[in-house]
Amino acid sequence: MPRTEILAPVGGAQQLEAAVRCGADAVYLGGKGFNARRNAENFGETSLAEAVSYCHARGVRVHVTVNTIVLDSEMPALEEELRAVAESGADAAIVQDMAVMRMLRERCPQIELHASTQAVAHNVDGAKFLRDLGFSRVVLARELSLREIEQIASRVDVELEAFVHGALCTSLSGACYLSAMLGGRSGNRGLCAQPCRLDFGCGGRPYAISLKDMSHIGHIHELVEAGVTSFKIEGRMKRPEYVAAAVTACRRALAGEEYDLDTLRRVFSRGGFTDGYLVGKRGPNMSGVRSKEDAEQSAAVLGRLRETYRAERQSVPVDMRVRLAEGEAMSLSCACGEDRVLVRGAVPEPARSVPASAEAARRSLEKMGGTPFFLRSFEAEIAPGLAVGVSQWNQMRREALARLLAAREAPRPKPFLDAPLPAFPPHAAPETPRLRGRFERLDQIAAPELWDEITLPVEEIARHPDCVARLGEKLLGETPAALFPEDEERIDRLVEGLRDKGLSALVADNVYGIELARRLGLPVHGGFGLNISNSAALDTYARAGCRSCTVSFEISAQAVRALGGEIPRGALAYGYLPLMRLRRCPNRGERGCGSCDGRPELGDRKGVVFPLLCHERTYTTMLNSVPLWTADRPLRGVDFHTLYFTIESAAQAEGARRAFLAGEKAPGPHTGGLYRGTLL
Repeated sequence: MPRTEILAPVGGAQQLEAAVRCGADAVYLGGKGFNARRNAENFGETSLAEAVSYCHARGVRVHVTVNTIVLDSEMPALEEELRAVAESGADAAIVQDMAVMRMLRERCPQIELHASTQAVAHNVDGAKFLRDLGFSRVVLARELSLREIEQIASRVDVELEAFVHGALCTSLSGACYLSAMLGGRSGNRGLCAQPCRLDFGCGGRPYAISLKDMSHIGHIHELVEAGVTSFKIEGRMKRPEYVAAAVTACRRALAGEEYDLDTLRRVFSRGGFTDGYLVGKRGPNMSGVRSKEDAEQSAAVLGRLRETYRAERQSVPVDMRVRLAEGEAMSLSCACGEDRVLVRGAVPEPARSVPASAEAARRSLEKMGGTPFFLRSFEAEIAPGLAVGVSQWNQMRREALARLLAAREAPRPKPFLDAPLPAFPPHAAPETPRLRGRFERLDQIAAPELWDEITLPVEEIARHPDCVARLGEKLLGETPAALFPEDEERIDRLVEGLRDKGLSALVADNVYGIELARRLGLPVHGGFGLNISNSAALDTYARAGCRSCTVSFEISAQAVRALGGEIPRGALAYGYLPLMRLRRCPNRGERGCGSCDGRPELGDRKGVVFPLLCHERTYTTMLNSVPLWTADRPLRGVDFHTLYFTIESAAQAEGARRAFLAGEKAPGPHTGGLYRGTLL
């Protein structure tokens, strides 16, 4: 059986103790900034070092989350955060932003790089791209089935981490902008307000995008067989009793023992659990909300769960050796891995009654309760006729184990290279940016000649292959924002066929598209889904082969203008912005899509309507209720503006184009987006 790891969530000191004492092999936690749970207690520079020392002394690894997107103005603070991570001796960093990846790779290569689930790795090409950048582990998207996980594991030589228990986001992580656009609190910045838990209705169903928590613990051996090595428990905002229950359940399941699902449900659930994604049953029964009854049931199990982590878990093996010789101070040596201590006692007296023996010494020395140690091996060299009291053995044991624990707790910082922060030259953007139109359908394009570039989904181009020759080099093929392994081969063949017909380039809203383009020999442009918010990330994608990139629509206009470097960049300037990418469509029934036309709607508790857009019945996009409008305040510092058309008619699209070029004010309800605000 391959090495496996139970990875526990730690939001604060109490959760840390619960995780370690209940048997976690590793924990993941955040510093005070740049982590996707900024509202957790988290760990500052001093407490981070203490947490790492506590874990390492007990044989537990520490992964630090640095998994938010970062602004250019934050690079000095990021540098200090990463320096603190290195000095703490942490084992790995969980990363989303390419600037963070790059700084760690260049300045502290001893820290393992793990690609966060925010990087949206959900297929073979995505995992390959991240591996080749230097990530040793990829945290898989929660939407994958067991078979799809197996496909990725069999084709990509990289460690795979998968969630096995905890909350489910409705959207693919990293592809959700709902909290940012509705309330200014970005999930990609660690401040998600969880608006998806509110009552959004669809098809007569309330709370249609609030999901039950996942629990795949019952499938843990199947996941091992599929190639997963790290089993991740979600919940850095949860209480320590939750951590204790989940770790204990995983520990028992891995050992082939029955685990207590009822206690797991009682400590926290949203009307029970689901394994819908893992088994490929993505129907309405995945929905769930936390009820009053759910909350009341928690109180009944909290006290019992606290008992599970009241005492140290004796999980660290110690090898002991004692020596008693006439006229020589008695000695006890303890070894644990590379850590060794030697304690000397008094010179033993001649025995008056019962002489010292190896059996008596062992009985005293193996009593290690209250410490994280247990006796693995014991050797004794005891001369005959000498006396040693029980209290002497006990004193030596206490001193030796205290010193051994202190040795294991000693900080082991990793070197962090001093270097100036990367400097990127100011970008020379044109006075009049090019105009790129992104269309969902070919029939939305009224006058192709009026656009500098036109983007269409590759499936739409394949339905109208003559448009490749008709539109020529201005046509860009957009790869699906989500492409699961079951569809990778189909899209491969489709894009290869379009390339052979003359398609000039691709647009990739996910990293897999860059790998796909590279493999098929096509130029590629980075889309807004790459969540680019700083100059280093722009430059990293340029080095990866992107001809241009669309920057994140979550950053301010000022931050857009400040982006340096040479690679051409653009920004979304109009459109019903994609707020979520959902593999489980909220309109889907028990028996499938039925008579759905691919254009259902979500309605919130205030009566606001959010269109849903089905993509080939493989995933669904939740669009904003009103369009982004920047015509009267156009973004500066970019090489192109993209007008993003989804549900508009050809006449509406052409009207938006004319209004944008004329700098008109919005004709109706709209949003200026986050360009005019401050990204929290």
